[in-house]
Amino acid sequence: MTRIESESPIFVMGCPRSGTTMLQLMLHRHPRIAIPPENRFVLPGYLRRRSFGDLRQAAARERLASWIVDRPQSKFGDLRLDPEQIRAEVIAGPPDLGELFAIVLRAYAAGFGKPRWGDKRPAYLNNVDMVRRLFPTAQLVTIVRDGRDCCASLKEMPWQTRKDIASLAAQWAYAVDCSRRAARTLPAGSYYELRYEDLVADPEATLRGLCDFLGEEFDPAMTRPSEIAAQAVPAAKSWHDGTHQPVTGGRAGSWRTRLTSDEIALCEAALRDRLIMLGYEPSDVAPPTVRQRMRYAVADSERRARLIRQTVRGYAARLGG
Repeated sequence: MTRIESESPIFVMGCPRSGTTMLQLMLHRHPRIAIPPENRFVLPGYLRRRSFGDLRQAAARERLASWIVDRPQSKFGDLRLDPEQIRAEVIAGPPDLGELFAIVLRAYAAGFGKPRWGDKRPAYLNNVDMVRRLFPTAQLVTIVRDGRDCCASLKEMPWQTRKDIASLAAQWAYAVDCSRRAARTLPAGSYYELRYEDLVADPEATLRGLCDFLGEEFDPAMTRPSEIAAQAVPAAKSWHDGTHQPVTGGRAGSWRTRLTSDEIALCEAALRDRLIMLGYEPSDVAPPTVRQRMRYAVADSERRARLIRQTVRGYAARLGG
């Protein structure tokens, strides 16, 4: 049977430090797919879309183009595109914010001679409604990792300002809740979820399943993401050094040595139900202290407040157009 090739954009998301960059590179190795480094213009641009004005007017599209191309915070430079060419194409583009963003992402794919484009950012998981509003045909791919390993890795990141284990556990819990909501609410064929542990243990089998979902033929090069890490991962992101090495399961379960017994106790008490639901076995560590539980309760309340704000923001976006 001849496979029907899809043209839907692909968005990679997940809790930070769950393997989103590795998965991005694996997809980027596919001969038809290009997934760029993380940008900082799609989500921020959506949130401030009204500041650009009426996109039916060329002046508004020019403001948007300048905001994307000229701001260092947009990370446009990491895409290695011609800024003036992109500026001209956005100004001449349609009055649709998603289509204007797509001009940039599509140009990145075209630079590699690939017809299918996408994007990767962990935060897309917390903003699924926005992604679907901008790109209605998008296929969203979530990678899930053991919450204890995510917390252990997050704790070591230079950009992580809140290193308290309770806050990190709440961050993972929030990501899991967002993934459950996406799995329940998104239409068939638009959402796919895989586990980091499966991906590193058997890359080919896991990627074959992903390719079936995407409507693409599996390519063996996808199992060798380190071969393009030097070109596709910005050098400044030293925390992604592991992507320059062959795929290995050596980091799976490393929470056993990277977390203290108190940190493990708090993670497992706070995340137990979610860990079990996702197939991760709790250990036999002693339960956390009352003080530790209180720390998590505070962090969890902040997580719930973020979820409420996200829901309200989504409703406001739908009402405001």
